[in-house]
Amino acid sequence: MPSIQQLKFLINLARIDQVIGDKERQFIIRIGQANHLLIAEILPLFSSEHADVVPANLTNEEKFDYLLSLIQLMKIDEKIYYNEIKYCADVASALGYRKEVLFELMLNVQSANMESDEIEALKKLTATYLLHS
Repeated sequence: MPSIQQLKFLINLARIDQVIGDKERQFIIRIGQANHLLIAEILPLFSSEHADVVPANLTNEEKFDYLLSLIQLMKIDEKIYYNEIKYCADVASALGYRKEVLFELMLNVQSANMESDEIEALKKLTATYLLHS
């Protein structure tokens, strides 16, 4: 289940190109709602600046979820900027991954609508990039 902090990471990423597009906004809202957050909890997040603080004691599965959602959001508008890649690499590093995991995910994540078997395969692949398990 994503925390409010995960949504903050997504919003920070969406802001990198100066405009949060409709697809990006809807993606972030859907993630929040799918994890039992109310729109009243989600919408105010779009109007504030957020610190990039990785919560302590995330499980490997939660780390993967954070990273996967960032990559899906980065690719949602079909425009990828250098600053977005750098931001995702920095977050991956803060989550305990080698930065190279980002390129593996960029090659293998095609959309926000992935099948469960694709996600499981990516989870196993990205686990090999974790510095500490």
